[in-house]
Amino acid sequence: MRYQITFTSLLITLLVFAIGGTVKADNHPEAIQSTSILSIKPANFNIDEEEILEIKQAMQAAVDGDFLPGAILLVGNNEGVGLLETVGMQGPGSETQMNQDTIFRIYSMTKPIISVAIMTMVEEDLISLNDPLEKYIPEFANLKVLDPDTGEIRPAKSSITIANLLSHESGIIQAIFSRDSVLGKTYARELRGDFTAQEFAAKLGELPVHFDPGTAWHYGHSTDILGAVLEIAEEKTLDMILNERIFEPLGMDETSFWVPTDKKYRIAEPIHGAPMGDNTVPRNMLSGGGGLNSTSEDYVRFAEMLLNGGEYRGNRIIEETTLRTMRQKAIGETVSREFFFYGDRGDWGLGFHLQPTTDRKDGPHNFGWRGIGGTFFLVDEENDFYMIYMEQKRGGPPSPFSADIAQRMVYEAMID
Repeated sequence: MRYQITFTSLLITLLVFAIGGTVKADNHPEAIQSTSILSIKPANFNIDEEEILEIKQAMQAAVDGDFLPGAILLVGNNEGVGLLETVGMQGPGSETQMNQDTIFRIYSMTKPIISVAIMTMVEEDLISLNDPLEKYIPEFANLKVLDPDTGEIRPAKSSITIANLLSHESGIIQAIFSRDSVLGKTYARELRGDFTAQEFAAKLGELPVHFDPGTAWHYGHSTDILGAVLEIAEEKTLDMILNERIFEPLGMDETSFWVPTDKKYRIAEPIHGAPMGDNTVPRNMLSGGGGLNSTSEDYVRFAEMLLNGGEYRGNRIIEETTLRTMRQKAIGETVSREFFFYGDRGDWGLGFHLQPTTDRKDGPHNFGWRGIGGTFFLVDEENDFYMIYMEQKRGGPPSPFSADIAQRMVYEAMID
């Protein structure tokens, strides 16, 4: 069981099922519900049964065509979850159906969690957004830039700041997102091995960056570096910091850097592509950029907290003003969008994508991010909902259903 069951909690649970309703968590702000998924009507989101059936059929088609072993889609808000659809199995050959307790490698959906943790320390004046990175990792003190056109290495014009890391304007890239560049090939060669977060950051500090900090956007290892900054600033390991600041207050007790072996049977596996690796084997590297495993049940807690301005059922994680700062556009007019995933559309904040939800280029925006293994979440304050989509897929033929299609179908259903 996820939580110790008391007589009172058992009685409340029985009453909930008996009346077909939900318990308002704000009546008991000191307590976290034993489940984050409290059922409400899809009509709360203007989604009808026919639209639900269309979404379910599209998901099932991807499973029937052997593109995915299974998938989960949730739509909810602070009142509860109005759409919860699961299809297929946890993996090829598995006899366990996908469910809200299936464990996924969430990869880059780790990043928003790290970003929130950083900003809680900014609130406490333990870290400043304007701090130069060398304050925490001395190896970045003599930063160099590798010119991608000439191969020339020159001194950088400025230091990397914490804000640069949060907005992916640091110049630090990642080999898989820049395979053909000289620096991408250098990273692939030099960053092999199971380093600790701090060792990895120090190693990166000895290498040049792709451009002067603050002049362009490029996805990379910036959030891995933030994980090391957290460890140094608080003098604790990253798993301890996340447990204390985010997971324990939210009740995210299934989210971790590795999965206990007795829960291995709950891990989702892909059909296509290379194996994703055994996430039950502890490693030195606690990757702030992509190392966490989680469940849809757990990530609902994080998404609901964000939708509710930083508070989850009486437990405040981050101040509403701080979260508002994280959602401000960081890609200014002088910042190059050459490498930005969305081109001229959308923007980036301090840890989140900012994607317009209407035809207006300037918003309103939802915010969130995705994992390279098929997971995705967004939070839409304007329309009062969050969406979480979970699958495990990396490589293989394009699927007829994905996080992007899920997002489109959900929005179309809501505005129909």
